[in-house]
Amino acid sequence: MQCGYFDQGLCRSCTFMGTPYNDQLADKMSHARSLLAAWPDAIWLPPMQSRPDGFRNKAKMVVGGTAEQPTLGILDASQQGIDLTGCGILSPGLRSAFAPIAAFITRARITPYDVPTRRGELKHVLLTESPDGELMLRFVLRSTEALGRMRKHLPSLLAELPNLSVVTVNLLPEHKAVLEGDQEILLSGDETLAMRLGDLVLHLRPASFFQTNTEIASGLYSQARQWIDEVEAQSVWDLYCGVGGFALHVATPGRSVHGVEVSAPAVASAQLSAFEAALEDVTFAVGDATTLVAGATQDAIIVNPPRRGLGDALCATLEASGVPTIIYSSCNALSLARDLAAMPAYAPQRIRLFDMFPQTDHYEVMVLLTRRS
Repeated sequence: MQCGYFDQGLCRSCTFMGTPYNDQLADKMSHARSLLAAWPDAIWLPPMQSRPDGFRNKAKMVVGGTAEQPTLGILDASQQGIDLTGCGILSPGLRSAFAPIAAFITRARITPYDVPTRRGELKHVLLTESPDGELMLRFVLRSTEALGRMRKHLPSLLAELPNLSVVTVNLLPEHKAVLEGDQEILLSGDETLAMRLGDLVLHLRPASFFQTNTEIASGLYSQARQWIDEVEAQSVWDLYCGVGGFALHVATPGRSVHGVEVSAPAVASAQLSAFEAALEDVTFAVGDATTLVAGATQDAIIVNPPRRGLGDALCATLEASGVPTIIYSSCNALSLARDLAAMPAYAPQRIRLFDMFPQTDHYEVMVLLTRRS
């Protein structure tokens, strides 16, 4: 894929932009194999490829410019806004929503936040699209100063974008390099965005995490389900379960599944999905995965940690657990390799790369681990 923003030097976030897709995939496979070379007996499955463009279901846009002419995109070296509303890796549904959103910013007279002077209100626009084409729109503001005007002009935005399912304001009063604050104010719609994946609906709340590539996320869940079925696991834990993607997909009659996640809103979403799907013996709890004590009562454990990996404590817990099977889904092969080395009782059997982030050097890897006899 070619990108005018990249060619003009306006945005360099996609470091592989312009590189043929097959070459990108080959580079990622080579990188992953080199990091996991300490386990030469593992079988590498064919990678799951992505669409090279239009794959992102979420846009995280920094707001710049003025209320009359807002920019949605990034800031340049001088902290001035660069508009990236035509970004080709974003889904068409996201791109088509930006013009009405920019017009709404102008009508509601929401002043973009100016980083150098620390003045203004609107810091970010966060937009997520569901597989059904519905949208969750979040305005990250410094204060509630513009809230009344936003409510006044919201009907016109909803008329222009009837697929807006959730509209919120997130408050981030501090001047710091984070994407959002802790307080969320619902302006319109439901509390969750329904992410329909096959027969299951995952409920995404404003601050909850969901993979940015819906098709690849479905592939991850399907692969985990296949491996769990192969080992005939009757009791499964899903650690770092988020909104329940892995846990809900591996659930089946006769199998108990328990998900653990530190985020209470994410757990509430997972519980709602399980209830709607009438899934029995599927439970979720708020908790810190690193403090759990696993034991031989589990047939399999699925782990999907953040980029930092599992850490020493959880690796030690899993190493001593006696659990026959572990499925490790990783967004960082560096921390994955470190964690695997810390669990020598487990041998990688199969490895598969999932190209979650085309045009960049990032990717996901899933490993099937079995306990050595």
